[in-house]
Amino acid sequence: MFVIVGLGNPGKKYENTRHNAGYMAIDAIAAKYGISVKEKKHKALCGTCVIEGQKVLLVKPETYMNLSGESVADVLNFYKLDPEEELLVIFDDISLAPGNIRIRKKGSAGGHNGIKSLIAHTGTQGFMRIKVGVGEKPSGWDLADYVLGHFSEDDNKKLAEIMPDVIQAAVLIMQGDIDKAMNDYNAKKQE
Repeated sequence: MFVIVGLGNPGKKYENTRHNAGYMAIDAIAAKYGISVKEKKHKALCGTCVIEGQKVLLVKPETYMNLSGESVADVLNFYKLDPEEELLVIFDDISLAPGNIRIRKKGSAGGHNGIKSLIAHTGTQGFMRIKVGVGEKPSGWDLADYVLGHFSEDDNKKLAEIMPDVIQAAVLIMQGDIDKAMNDYNAKKQE
């Protein structure tokens, strides 16, 4: 089994906010493959399916961003999965412009509280990830206000346009070809 986690915050208040780019990616994958991500377990909304011959669990933690690791660790422990081989995390990144993604095999939290929580609860930085660009916070803005804010119409359009790339990159990663995903999609679009 392979687990794809999209980070975000639950509830209507946070729908379509920058911090919910991971949730949006899970919704896009679910829509493409006709999956329902509504089963409540592991402190998350989950959906199980087969994508390109691989059994997949889609996960949207409902613990709020800063505690995402609790849910993800519960999933990994329950299914006895290796986070370095069987986990992909999709989340927002303020260092990337909207319409860009960046794929990494591992890395630090880079100031992202959801990733800090995952590292703390899984005990490793070695999980694969797709970072979805949401743009830099404007000067003088509070970071929390920015990431919990909604996308502009233009940025929302760019996010929708990049989702097929996120889905295809996720499929390549599940199939064990993260290097191809990185070559095909990292820095694909210039600012």
